Amino acid sequence: MKKQELNPNEYDIYYKRYIDKLDDKTELIQGFIDGKTQLVSFFKSIPENKLNFRYQPEKWSIKEILQHLIDTERIFMYRCFRIARQDTTALAGYDQEIYIKPSNADNKSLDDLLNEFIINRNNSIALLQSLNDNDLSFIGNANGGKISARAAAFIIPGHDIWHTQVIKEKYL
Repeated sequence: MKKQELNPNEYDIYYKRYIDKLDDKTELIQGFIDGKTQLVSFFKSIPENKLNFRYQPEKWSIKEILQHLIDTERIFMYRCFRIARQDTTALAGYDQEIYIKPSNADNKSLDDLLNEFIINRNNSIALLQSLNDNDLSFIGNANGGKISARAAAFIIPGHDIWHTQVIKEKYL
């Protein structure tokens, strides 16, 4: 399944900013595999003295952004899973701000965070490999809006790109 097959009616307009970061020819599972390699490489390239840097006091550190990517992937893959299984229960949104402090990301090593990311990403890939196009095209409800299982999944690599660009522009 390629991004170009995704219909804008399958997700809330808010998520367009992430989905638009992906090339139309991005294939879902390969996008997750390539994104894993790119993200690990990118974070390993950041000087250690920058990992706890904040460009403003209230902004997240680079380590906290990585933790945010991990947490967001968990939430969106949970949504993908539930919706792909044709669960029509409205799924709650989440407040990303309250997840950061208890994550204790700044006290984790980069290796620990990357290991957590890789394990999580591998689980996401395994889930996606278990789903067919019919499962992925099912539309459910999350955060008060409609979303297909495949849109919930495609948001993840786009979200990774979004935050990688923010780090490059504002942190490095």
